[in-house]
Amino acid sequence: VLGEPWSTQTEIIKTIALDQWQTVNFDFSVDDYINLDGNSLPPTQRTDFNRVLLQVNGENNNDRVLAYIDDFSYNGTIPAPLPPPVFEKLVWSDEFDEDGPIDSEKWFHQTQLPQGGSWFNGEIQHYTDKEDNAYVEDGILKIVAKKERFTDQGVTKDYTSARLNSKYAFTYGKVEFRAKLPTGVGTWPAVWMLGKNISETGAYWETKGFGTTGWPACGEIDIMEHWGKDQNNVTSATHTPSSFGNTFNKGAQIIATASTAFHVYTLEWTAEKIVCSVDGVVHFTYNPPVKDDNTWPFDKEQYLLLNIAIEPQIASSFTSSAMEIDYIRIYEAGEAEEEEPEPVVLANKVTYGLNAFPVPFTDRLNISVNDVAQQKVVMRIYANNGKLIKTQEANMTGNRLILDDLNALDKGLYFISFEINKEPYSIKVFKQ
Repeated sequence: VLGEPWSTQTEIIKTIALDQWQTVNFDFSVDDYINLDGNSLPPTQRTDFNRVLLQVNGENNNDRVLAYIDDFSYNGTIPAPLPPPVFEKLVWSDEFDEDGPIDSEKWFHQTQLPQGGSWFNGEIQHYTDKEDNAYVEDGILKIVAKKERFTDQGVTKDYTSARLNSKYAFTYGKVEFRAKLPTGVGTWPAVWMLGKNISETGAYWETKGFGTTGWPACGEIDIMEHWGKDQNNVTSATHTPSSFGNTFNKGAQIIATASTAFHVYTLEWTAEKIVCSVDGVVHFTYNPPVKDDNTWPFDKEQYLLLNIAIEPQIASSFTSSAMEIDYIRIYEAGEAEEEEPEPVVLANKVTYGLNAFPVPFTDRLNISVNDVAQQKVVMRIYANNGKLIKTQEANMTGNRLILDDLNALDKGLYFISFEINKEPYSIKVFKQ
């Protein structure tokens, strides 16, 4: 049913010697591969392949080749792909717990107009450092775009807003924030990222001497963009030298309550790909098959920007609207650093040294216990705060206790305790 089957291909290219027998191996789990569609998953994560094609002539299909092929074999196994990194180690955040002005230790007001007196894309607002354009109230950051006449840097404009730069930059990780978006035709809110090396007069990192590279060579990741003229359509994109401005590297989804309810927006950024989602639903993946300066300037530090721009076609009825952010957090690869809790105590005795696998677990957990004759054991699962979450009977197979049906547990740290022959045991495990 696919008119152009090659459009979903993944290929490995091997150099061969002429006029001699040789063994050529293709391993899609370890060899360098090329996805014709840059948004395709790695081959070991795909289930839509239906053929293997061995091509021994040139790409133009006209090169004359005489090839002898013998003993073509497939070993019948596909190695499991490496698990994706677990981004649970919190390295930077703003919970917006203190009412008043923004935290100047974490944020910088970018207000300097670009050359020519107007912001890019024909935007018609002034970005100010006034508190009524960006402030914290009731645990929520509010970036407010307003219709008001304001003169700054010798230029008068009819709208004000705020543009915040984070004073934290990083390479690879997860960004998560909970936000409610503004309304009004002409509003253009965004939470996005730029290379720390961008040469842009007035940007925070430029003022610190890091500005060496122009846009788009610095790389731009738009985690969330929203246009009031296209209400409830939330988009994400990347801008690189290979595609910028009206970039074709973008994705979107409809969020029916984007401006009336809070939603969780997430970016996961690794050396392999960029993935954007809302409330856990992915709508954009950027994974170019060839990663170089032209397609992948995303191997260097980036920083966050929060802003609301105003387009020239702003509705005449517009007066003000705010982007509200409950929190914004940055995680790096690694497990959460938990405070060591009090151990679970049974009969005033705790026994450690058990082995559990896999670690971390998902829906099934095995615990090895030596020299045990019991067939069934009652397991008690406690949350990190000591609250009993679940009591479950586990079967003993050999020297192994097997717990099934653990999907319903949230990610995090758990303690499992049980008794065997009236002897108490306790073990700490992590759910992925």
